[in-house]
Amino acid sequence: MSESGQKTALDVLKAPVTVLVGHFGAGKTELAANLAFGWAARGEHVSLVDADLVKPYFRSRLIREELVASGIQLVAPTGAAFYADLPILLPDVRGAVAQAEVGGRRVIVDAGGADVGARVLGAVAGLDNPAVTEVLFVVNGNRPFAEDVPAVLKMLREVEHASKLRVTGLVANTHLIAETTPAVIAAGLDLAEAVSRETGLPVRFWAALENVAGAACAAIDARGWPLLALTRRITPPTESRPTGMRRRSSVV
Repeated sequence: MSESGQKTALDVLKAPVTVLVGHFGAGKTELAANLAFGWAARGEHVSLVDADLVKPYFRSRLIREELVASGIQLVAPTGAAFYADLPILLPDVRGAVAQAEVGGRRVIVDAGGADVGARVLGAVAGLDNPAVTEVLFVVNGNRPFAEDVPAVLKMLREVEHASKLRVTGLVANTHLIAETTPAVIAAGLDLAEAVSRETGLPVRFWAALENVAGAACAAIDARGWPLLALTRRITPPTESRPTGMRRRSSVV
């Protein structure tokens, strides 16, 4: 629960495995990191699987040190294999999913963008079990080819086909990073709601940076959806780390 007593994404996601899919740059990695840190802070055992093979500068593995310091298991290549692809990790990924299936561990899978990035998920046994896995499509209307309902639906179906998984819910995450306003968020919630009506998929939660989430809650109709208030953790290599964050982990 939040301080106001409202349920958050951390409360409503019950499946032991959460898979995040969607357009390139939709914010999947930031969401994955925040879910991981949030559940770890509640004392849960958490594994974060970096399954992004297509976007080298915004991967969960770039915050390895912060994850390890918080007791979060990062499933990702190490050392000279840092930029290697998923096949070398499959036994570790399957092992993490198997641990979640028997209970006692949360697993978050951060997939690459679009159908290209989602394709690797079809190789992971156990992810197609809806009793174990929640597959969340991240809706960010400020990404290319995601500006309207038909475009989002097209990508959602392409992701399902490539991953061999069925999307089970939506995440409303339309933003402009530091330029995000309540109006931007409100437009994103409208888009997610329209996609929900077309697909019958529930919007599981909406997300916004902490510094705008409060103002947004006061200014918009959030439909009673749970919120995931984000601490920004994933930044480009050329951008300084947020205040209080560790120096970026080495990429080798």
